Amino acid sequence: MATFQSLPGFREFYPESLARRNHIFRLWRQTATAFGFAEYDAPVLEPLELYKTKSGDEIEAQLFSFTDKGGREVALRPEMTPTVCRLVGAKANALKRPIKWFSVAEFYRYERAQKGRERAFFQFNADLFGESGPEAEIELIALLTQCLCAFGLTEHDFYVRLSDRNLWFYYLEALGLDEARIRGVLSAVDKFEKAGDDAFKAYAEQFGPLDPALKEKILAFLQIKTLAALEETLAPVAGEKLNARLADWRKLLGGLEAMGLSRYVEVDLGVVRGLAYYTGFVFEAFDRRGELRAIAGGGRYNDLVKKLGGPDLPAVGFAIGDVTLGLLLDSRGLMPTFVQGCDVYCVIGGEAERKAAFADIHALRAAGFRVDYPIKDVAFGKQFKAAADSGARIALIYGGDELAKGVVKVRDLRDRSEQEIPRDQVQMLVRDFFSGGE
Repeated sequence: MATFQSLPGFREFYPESLARRNHIFRLWRQTATAFGFAEYDAPVLEPLELYKTKSGDEIEAQLFSFTDKGGREVALRPEMTPTVCRLVGAKANALKRPIKWFSVAEFYRYERAQKGRERAFFQFNADLFGESGPEAEIELIALLTQCLCAFGLTEHDFYVRLSDRNLWFYYLEALGLDEARIRGVLSAVDKFEKAGDDAFKAYAEQFGPLDPALKEKILAFLQIKTLAALEETLAPVAGEKLNARLADWRKLLGGLEAMGLSRYVEVDLGVVRGLAYYTGFVFEAFDRRGELRAIAGGGRYNDLVKKLGGPDLPAVGFAIGDVTLGLLLDSRGLMPTFVQGCDVYCVIGGEAERKAAFADIHALRAAGFRVDYPIKDVAFGKQFKAAADSGARIALIYGGDELAKGVVKVRDLRDRSEQEIPRDQVQMLVRDFFSGGE
């Protein structure tokens, strides 16, 4: 007989794994709600053209795409940004600004599964529409930071690398490069951290070798790690655009400092996050030990809502993946151990006692308590062992003697103390016990 297994890169969530996942989702949702973000959801299947419009034809190699039974070219969503831009664009005039939305959803990419990357994964996505100034980035980076701190992570565990595609454009423009060459340089910068000097080969093939003096300035720009160093480097070439952009940097970093978040954020101009997507500030979160791929990433994308048929609406967003975050929490000992336990376990004698217990069991469950009992008749000794193994705090004992007296025996499973109470007081006792009344 064939043994069926899950497909490569797709995860199975047994109860304990699902409890871990739900723990992550719960803290993400609590944090986003505290920041005033509203949750939304959207279809998992979208027109293929939606992703081609956003990223170009090359994105198709990473998609689970196919032709459906209606002859439509469709794809499982690889990310949420094009979808949320479509949703916001369709109702932008009716939405109160700024628009602050978040989602927790599953995504699919046909890539080689490896540490920190699966073909099916979950992401927390947060986006803010309708604010063109750095105030939006302050809010998003604060949310990103708190979404990680909520798990007990600190500045010793992660940091946010902050860069700016606009600043790169203005700086390279001031150094005499045209738009095509600027994009070529930024493509090299995007690959430089991994490829080193080889990152400039594509530029040289297209435009010829980069002038050594210019290359030296570019590499020096990459090494800047503070606002003061940035201001000093730009002073000789600064014009109106660069000065205005530096003012945005001061506002952004000043706002994060006022929130007490500056210890999490580092200036790092090596981050540019691709070419077709972002239009301003970009940022990524990494673990301090450098053992994992990026935990989160995002930035400003002012043109996408309009490109997808909506109004001209500025936007900033980011995403956190559950796979890498889970690895980080495990490595720091911050992922709790989840016990699939109950609150109350009922130990039941014979058939008559079972019928009496059923009324209390159902009433307690309806009141929101987790109650378990032996599905079939088993010996008392085995039931007490099952009660101890269940994780329950108390056991309700329905024996023949108790039934005859109209009482239920209550055992505290922590200290094994017992008491008898009238049957009509079972709900009140359980409620008081779990609310700290005892």
